[in-house]
Amino acid sequence: MTHCSNNYGPWQFPEKLIPLMICKALREENLPIYGDGSNIRDWIFVEDHVRALLQIAEHSASGEKWNIGGECEVSNLALVHRLCDQLDHLKPRPNGTSYRNLIVFVPDRPGHDLRYAINMDKLKSKLGWKPQVSFDQGLTETIKWYLQKQDWIQRTSDRANYTQQNRLGLTSIL
Repeated sequence: MTHCSNNYGPWQFPEKLIPLMICKALREENLPIYGDGSNIRDWIFVEDHVRALLQIAEHSASGEKWNIGGECEVSNLALVHRLCDQLDHLKPRPNGTSYRNLIVFVPDRPGHDLRYAINMDKLKSKLGWKPQVSFDQGLTETIKWYLQKQDWIQRTSDRANYTQQNRLGLTSIL
């Protein structure tokens, strides 16, 4: 059994934070950040997660429990700043300003956790596993993938109706 921190990378549905911010930035839409953006998440590149799963499957006893993390705790605001900075380099805005100018702060979700983190000391000490992809390297690869897959994003968004981006915790039940 494994437990993992937040994954990111290619093929992630556009509703999740990183692809959502990329898609909104490319459409010149506001980049909504909950609260003051200080919520912290541990991020792991999806290929590192797969490598950890393979290591566990090949070298652990049946029934063991493992925590898989990226050892990369970043606040939501810092993450979006890094994403904007990379987009500024990879696909500058037509008006020449930074994507950071699209950031807006919105009321936090009810019950929104301030921090998600995971202790993966067991995985490191018993199996010698650690992430291979740095956050910035994985973020660059992810952004480049989304820049190249605009048709997939549109089809996925249309099919799943993610274009509305309504959070259930903030909508009224009629």
